[in-house]
Amino acid sequence: MSDRLIHILFLCTHNSARSILAEAILNRLSQERFKAFSAGSAPSGSVNPLAIKLLQKLGHDVRSLRSKSWNEFAGPAAPKMDIVVTVCHNAAGEVCPNWPGQPIKVHWGMADPSTVPGNIEAREKAFLNTYHDISRRLQAIISLPIEKLDRISLQNKLNKLKIE
Repeated sequence: MSDRLIHILFLCTHNSARSILAEAILNRLSQERFKAFSAGSAPSGSVNPLAIKLLQKLGHDVRSLRSKSWNEFAGPAAPKMDIVVTVCHNAAGEVCPNWPGQPIKVHWGMADPSTVPGNIEAREKAFLNTYHDISRRLQAIISLPIEKLDRISLQNKLNKLKIE
């Protein structure tokens, strides 16, 4: 990878919870090495209110977060992605656009916290658990000497972060 920011795109079908959490977390943890984006194959058009509530509670800036289509990142004017991570099973099984630059592709199958049944406390706990799971994986990425790894080594290390 070059000396520019490493661009990572997080994909989920609706781009309303998991991918949004990943974008917000990595952009805060980035240490000026990473720039995170998120998108969906069938974006809901809004970010899940429980995701926004949790991110605000944990001190994240949520003003720029929005549910958006992955088509925003597939065209020639889009930022070149280095890594594309699907965070849900549905998005992983869909035919993705051809991303400019042939990024490394990784799949982290994660349960959707917005589908957890029960009262508000149970649903908030599901979002918090997902937040912590994503944070652990992103901390591991940040600790990698990405700039020194060849493509195959990086792919292998990123795949090891996959916990289903």
